[in-house]
Amino acid sequence: MKRFYVASSFRNIVNVRYVAQNLESKGYVNTYDWTQNASAHDAGTVTLGDLRSIGQQERDAVLGADVVVILLPGGKGTHVELGIAIGQGRRTILHSPDEVINNLESTSTFYHLPELEKCHGTLDDLLAMIVGRDVTVATV
Repeated sequence: MKRFYVASSFRNIVNVRYVAQNLESKGYVNTYDWTQNASAHDAGTVTLGDLRSIGQQERDAVLGADVVVILLPGGKGTHVELGIAIGQGRRTILHSPDEVINNLESTSTFYHLPELEKCHGTLDDLLAMIVGRDVTVATV
């Protein structure tokens, strides 16, 4: 079983769902669908307790994934999830629709670690990159 997690921001929710649905159609299992929290986020009804619970679920989802996909642009949470994935040695793919991650004015040092895979281009390019390589199953 190939398990994945897609990290990004709420402003990227359509792309997150597109990637997740396509991977699920190929037999991959989403370790956590954080997009289900969008209505509470949009309504402004999220409490600190909710944030704690969501944070725990997202952390556990990254730890349980064989591949972690980072869709830029992302917010603080996305970058925390990136750090967890790197620290745990997960296969991590950083996607940017253009080469903005190579812009010295706005890039992060962590985007350029050798263990990260980078994808510049369409979401379909990203999907081909994910499924085009066998995934080593993570130990939890």
